Amino acid sequence: MIAERLAAAGLDWIVPRWEAPAGVHGFVTTRNGGISEGAPRSLDLGHAAVDADARMRAAIDENHRRVQAFLPAKPAWLAQVHGADVAVVDAGAIARADGSTVARADAAVTWQPDVVLAVRVADCLPVLLADRDGTALGVAHAGWRGLAAGVLENTVAAMHCPPARIAAWLGPAIGPGAFEVGADVHDAFVRGDPDAAAAFAATSPRKWHADLFALARRRLARMGVRSIRGGELCTHSDPARFFSFRRDGTSGRMGAFLWRTERSA
Repeated sequence: MIAERLAAAGLDWIVPRWEAPAGVHGFVTTRNGGISEGAPRSLDLGHAAVDADARMRAAIDENHRRVQAFLPAKPAWLAQVHGADVAVVDAGAIARADGSTVARADAAVTWQPDVVLAVRVADCLPVLLADRDGTALGVAHAGWRGLAAGVLENTVAAMHCPPARIAAWLGPAIGPGAFEVGADVHDAFVRGDPDAAAAFAATSPRKWHADLFALARRRLARMGVRSIRGGELCTHSDPARFFSFRRDGTSGRMGAFLWRTERSA
């Protein structure tokens, strides 16, 4: 089991506690367990190719190798743009990407065993999804822009199974006590769903604290997803464990991973 392997390695990475079936596996890294230095210390999983400093690239490459030891195959990384597009991923797509991103998207789904779905996060919400048969999997990078644009709705739809048969888990993200937003964010949700106002707490005129977890739960529940777990870990309030772009101004990236093993006949 992945939880036992991580514990044996002395790692504090997070294994979901949710209602996914046997054979579905996942975890979210923390900032611990790597060799990055400076602000992204120590397990930065940012894209090494976009970093000009050779030493930083080497550290990120080593961090990826350390995570790879706990995965059955290379992850299907996405070129994330805070949007709502969903990529359908199979082993062929990952092979063709040859270590680069498989698609420009903020979510991915698969029906193949040992295909590792992945998103990078640092305050935005990683959402893992699995159907009760252990066949369809989905993962989403859900910041406020993606949530408002429908990234969760699109991911559930792309899984092609009844929402009531989907289990969801909300990973670490910036918590409601730290995520102050303006009218643009508030209106993006409340304009089309007045009851979403319950996820916002006014702090001053035209300023609110936004609860990403509550907004994600509401979106999933409105689609008919009944099993929703997680949503307790705030990246902003725990600098020893999590990267947070809003807290630090610059940060590394954590990774969320999801895959399934082949079911026995």
